[in-house]
Amino acid sequence: MLDPEDLKYFEDMITEKRNAIMVQLQKDEGTLRDSTQKESSGDLSAYSVHMPDQGSDAISREMSYLFASRDEKYVKHLDEALRRIEDGTFGICRTCGQAISKARLEAVPNATECIGCKSQRQPGE
Repeated sequence: MLDPEDLKYFEDMITEKRNAIMVQLQKDEGTLRDSTQKESSGDLSAYSVHMPDQGSDAISREMSYLFASRDEKYVKHLDEALRRIEDGTFGICRTCGQAISKARLEAVPNATECIGCKSQRQPGE
């Protein structure tokens, strides 16, 4: 099991990751908001009039949206990990109840299962 020093280490690491993602999310959402406002106002001067470039612009906006969506989900997982630190269940496998290795938690700080239980699951479960 994790001692208080380890828990503090993981709490700091998770908080740092969360803060970095939140900064990136604010940038991404600002970019998406600006492009949406330009489209809705009819001001497309920021976009190319060349058809292939228009496609590239659309793909770029879509990728920004997908990255922002993915990051929002990851922040939720990190928030859940912080709650588990608070309630004393962080680092305990939800399936078998055994300790999750520190190496796994460093690689995947929001892990809820030990590597043994996770590897037994079918993809997509």
